[in-house]
Amino acid sequence: MYLKKISLFNYKNFAEATFEFEGKINCFVGKNGIGKTNVLDAIYHLAYGKSYFNPLAVQNIKHGEDFFVIDAEFVKNERTEQIVCSLKKGQKKILKRNGKAYDKFSDHIGFIPLVIISPADRDLIVEGSETRRKFMDSVISQSNPEYLQKLIQYQKVMSQRNALLKYFALNHIFEKDTLAIYNEQLDAFGSYIFEKRKEFIAEFIPIFNKHHYAIAGNEEAVQIVYESHLFQKDLLSLFHENINKDRALQYTSVGTHKDDLAFEIDGHLIKKFGSQGQQKSFLIALKLAQFEFLKKQSGVKPLLLFDDIFDKLDENRVAKIVEMVNSATFGQLFISDTHPERTEAIVKSTQQPYQIFNL
Repeated sequence: MYLKKISLFNYKNFAEATFEFEGKINCFVGKNGIGKTNVLDAIYHLAYGKSYFNPLAVQNIKHGEDFFVIDAEFVKNERTEQIVCSLKKGQKKILKRNGKAYDKFSDHIGFIPLVIISPADRDLIVEGSETRRKFMDSVISQSNPEYLQKLIQYQKVMSQRNALLKYFALNHIFEKDTLAIYNEQLDAFGSYIFEKRKEFIAEFIPIFNKHHYAIAGNEEAVQIVYESHLFQKDLLSLFHENINKDRALQYTSVGTHKDDLAFEIDGHLIKKFGSQGQQKSFLIALKLAQFEFLKKQSGVKPLLLFDDIFDKLDENRVAKIVEMVNSATFGQLFISDTHPERTEAIVKSTQQPYQIFNL
């Protein structure tokens, strides 16, 4: 699978721009703030129906304009697929495949497998558990539509349970039987989510370890640990034990929506004890493992987007990453960098066809 062409209209800092791509390596070079990352984000937008960097959709419209359109041609399984994403202020975002609009964006997830590696990934290390859950859910959902639907249903029922807890507190009442209906639904959805996350982590960790070793060697002992309340007890028992706490807090304090991934180096959280270079190596290994997992599940090579990847990495680690990219493992690559000479030297060394866009 590869991206043949993309056109941007009023997207972020672009009034109008069209790019036609090389099937292997494409590089965007130029100063900071010129729009390199915005092109990568537009490609991401077409795969996931949203921006990687700005969750407020309306803020992706060029300043002073009323709408944006991203229009692209992909080639997948030797078929041309036109994907268009558009948004007009005050209206719902529209995502179309070959002229037909999706009723639900979730139906599109996984159709364009894609992995982005960006400095913004540091949020996976430094932010709270929600960021790491979203990463895990995003990877699983791309190859398991049922998981995505169960996840959406779980979140909907949890919102209803939280609203009920607030209603009880406001009206000084408590209806145990009504709450039990939501508990049972959450148990069914939550148990499924927990099992699928366990299966995913069991398969994902060896892939991650392999990629981390390729980048950093055996100097650093790293580990990913899946943490969940459900390792202790089933969800219904947890709800029963925590009912007084939930009533006091007026929200659901236990469940799969509290799951987390602990990222460790030498037995300590990498957030506290890892250097910038070690953290970056960890994140790149994490994303390359995501790439390999999606490739295995989908049967096609995902697009791989490197945003400012060579920042904060020593030459040795950069060389190892380039060596990996040079293998037949990867398909089409998109790279952004502020140093044109560095970029050209790196891509030339791969001896692969490439194109450089000076923005």
